[in-house]
Amino acid sequence: MLLRRARVVPLDGTVASGPADVLIEDGVITQAGPPISGAGLAGPASVRVVECDGRWLIPGLWDAHAHLGQWALASRRLDLSRTSSPQDVLALVRRAARHGRPVIGTGHRAGSWPRPVTVAELDAVSEGLAVVLINADFHHAWLSTAALDALGLARRDVVVAEAEWFAAYPRVASFEQPAGPADYRRVLAKAAAQGVVGLVDFEFGAPWADWVGRWHDGCDRLRIRWSPYDAQLDSVRAAGLRTGAALPEAGADGRTDDRLTVGSLKIISDGSLGTRTAWCRQPYADTGGFGAPNQTADELAGLIAEGHRHGLTVATHAIGDQALETALAAYALTGARGSIEHAQLMTSRALADLARLGLVASVQPAHLLDDHETVDRVWADRAGRCFTLRSLLDAGIAVALGSDAPVAPLDPWLAIATAVHRGRPEDKPWHPEQAITAAEAIAASVDGRRVAVGQPGDVALLDADPLTADPAGLAGMRVALTAVAGQVVHDEDAG
Repeated sequence: MLLRRARVVPLDGTVASGPADVLIEDGVITQAGPPISGAGLAGPASVRVVECDGRWLIPGLWDAHAHLGQWALASRRLDLSRTSSPQDVLALVRRAARHGRPVIGTGHRAGSWPRPVTVAELDAVSEGLAVVLINADFHHAWLSTAALDALGLARRDVVVAEAEWFAAYPRVASFEQPAGPADYRRVLAKAAAQGVVGLVDFEFGAPWADWVGRWHDGCDRLRIRWSPYDAQLDSVRAAGLRTGAALPEAGADGRTDDRLTVGSLKIISDGSLGTRTAWCRQPYADTGGFGAPNQTADELAGLIAEGHRHGLTVATHAIGDQALETALAAYALTGARGSIEHAQLMTSRALADLARLGLVASVQPAHLLDDHETVDRVWADRAGRCFTLRSLLDAGIAVALGSDAPVAPLDPWLAIATAVHRGRPEDKPWHPEQAITAAEAIAASVDGRRVAVGQPGDVALLDADPLTADPAGLAGMRVALTAVAGQVVHDEDAG
């Protein structure tokens, strides 16, 4: 593929040069610079020429943290994202229950509500049906008694949270049709239309063989890193899988395909702000609690060490500052490599340790949009230490941006715009001292890649200059074309 007369967006702070030609051969960029003559091509008949007409070219975008199975199911579930109280949710459930089928809902944010909810009030509107309402952060669910019974959970009048909920979630599949290849194809196509070329899939408990199966069912548009949890380590060891290795039998004739690979071992070390289970050094202003870890320090270090021993980098969820510092101590003890997922509440000590250990801070800026009001209410004394992107970059720490879909939409431009403007386009920026530039935000969204010779032929062609776009323009960036390994996966002109 020859991309003719594209303006390569500089992500290193330099000034953009004039239009360039970019040639991709066998999936790799082989030329990038002045116009390429016909003599520089393998043969006109073998080259697809894209006339860019001065549009802007960036490396293809990555979402460094998504739960693709849940994102694929989101459109089928009862949407609770626009609710603001238990009463709002109960009214929607009452209406949905009239259909006589189990109700699976998601998207409400109970952490912003003035009171806890009860199973009894959900039973009162559920017509005896199984009702499972998954909080937007996924760290707890509000279940009816029928759902508790069906999932084999003890009856109670409070929500099911953290480890108990994570263990029960796979059984929710008995209430709904699982996400199939068509669902995945739909969400992958939408991602490609936003310039996404790769996704890190942290779906809970999904076997690697599932991805191989759907790969052969046409879900092979983008690069995927399948990431196991600790309960899957036996299958990983049995298959001899390591981080970066291609999954077996995904390619033609049983070979591998280097677009479908193994990611990091995922460990969830604490909870979330919304559930008040993120583990903190100081108490929450409303509950007086500190949150809680999901493992002891020794157990966490043991899990990280086991992943490291078997050739896996480790991605550790840590939202609270105590969880973060405990996780970093475990990385230092074990010598493991990898990332801290979320890194929402930072300390100066953690900044220094992240930099010293060479770990990646994997952050989801769009969470700021939903969390900042709660932060101001329950973490007011530490709000300036939340979503500290500027501090992370200034400390020399590698940052990777993602969505955590379906917690936030799988939309890299929403993440990028939020990182730059610290809010929605129409909002007053929240703690603007932690804002980063558009170039820095895009650089944190491309998996370390550049439009340069020797780099993968994964690119996105934009209709506008992202470095000069206003807040609304950046958030709503239009992508003309997306290519993975030189193969077009989205073409706006082709419809």
